[in-house]
Amino acid sequence: MQKLFDEVGSLDRRCYDDFYLSEDILMEHAAEGMAAFIREKFAKDAKVIVVTGSGNNGADGIALTRLIHGDYDVSLLHAKEPKSPMAQLQQKRADALGVPILTQLQPCDVLVEAIVGTGFQGKFSTQLTQLIQEMNTLDSYKIACDMPSPNFFADTTLTMGALKKSLFLDTTKEYVGEIHVIDLGISRKLYERESNWYLLDEEDLELPHRKQKNSHKGSYGHLAVLSGEKLGASVLSASAALRFGTGLVTLIGYEKEQFLNIPSALMYGHALPQTTSAIALGMGLGEEFSDKELLAFLDTDLPLIIDADLFYKDIILKLLKRKNIVLTPHPKEFVSLLKLTGIADISVETLQNERFEYAELFCKKYPHATLLLKGANVIIGQNEKFYVNPHGSAKLAKGGSGDVLSGLIGALLAQGFEALHAAIHASLAHTTLAKHYSGADFSLTPNDLIEQIGKL
Repeated sequence: MQKLFDEVGSLDRRCYDDFYLSEDILMEHAAEGMAAFIREKFAKDAKVIVVTGSGNNGADGIALTRLIHGDYDVSLLHAKEPKSPMAQLQQKRADALGVPILTQLQPCDVLVEAIVGTGFQGKFSTQLTQLIQEMNTLDSYKIACDMPSPNFFADTTLTMGALKKSLFLDTTKEYVGEIHVIDLGISRKLYERESNWYLLDEEDLELPHRKQKNSHKGSYGHLAVLSGEKLGASVLSASAALRFGTGLVTLIGYEKEQFLNIPSALMYGHALPQTTSAIALGMGLGEEFSDKELLAFLDTDLPLIIDADLFYKDIILKLLKRKNIVLTPHPKEFVSLLKLTGIADISVETLQNERFEYAELFCKKYPHATLLLKGANVIIGQNEKFYVNPHGSAKLAKGGSGDVLSGLIGALLAQGFEALHAAIHASLAHTTLAKHYSGADFSLTPNDLIEQIGKL
């Protein structure tokens, strides 16, 4: 688990004020970190082009050329002339060594993009946009310095000092490639300060292993899944929950006929079993139950996992008063939830550009609820603590994948996991299942995910 930060300017200033490290020293370590990556990955004499901007991101790139000049066939291309004091200083140093300056792009083995960093807020000119497009077409290994400039597709992003939240927006996942943090002269443990945001590592996954020898099916919880108009969704959730360790799983509905062909390991009934330890609802719910009927089922303090259709219904406002509740909306559902709760009336596009901010607003208003906001990078939050799972892939972009996730969360809730931990570890299990699937990336089905659970 690693810390995430809104910005690192304050962390840099702390290095100046508390550790007597100058801006020049930090920049030297940033450039040396990039140089070390190139030395490790590419043979000497490889052709390297570094494209730089006018500020300190460009200065990092110029410093890099000085460090590898002589060992590599390295050249500079100024997208903008150096303007910041550090950029001008680094250019003087590069000039003194005779680092070549290009006037246009050329074929190369390694292309380093150092035009703008994480602080950039504006829009690129037509000329810069065309340059980025030309850079993307080169058959080169592409490295972004700190953060890819808009629309630059990096194979690797070498980010400075610490991980920034902006690297893990859904809208940037297409561009960042692999992400590596470069130390700036001191250990990350000393450079970083406290943060409420964390990046989940795959190694953080905890599975519901059975350590109690003297046990029975009732020892591992009983999940009740409310089954709606689309039976398949609730069957997927229930099947995932059973495979993920829940001792008993029961589908709940009024019509006996709808359950005639469900998997034989699942039970069904018309009321919550007395041994129920958690409830899952919303998946394929439709209009199967009235609000009055739903509230009758939920007249209990049991943990809840809520998904899908309920994010469009006013009844969610009553359910949000409960404790030990996990909500798993995708972006469109979360936009509806934000509107129903009076937090914001926004578009999906606006949400996707500001996912972190709206997750924080929701969790501030409902600090007892656990939010799992689906997306290319999953956000999980409760009160003031937030976690990002970046390990998902396009394999999961298929109907029913979310139903499996709901079942995994429900399984952990039924087995006694706290809501936040259930969301974290079910999400990690979900993305791990997809990662380990050996078939074509377009072929993964929800049933494949369920089959994979036994191999975790």
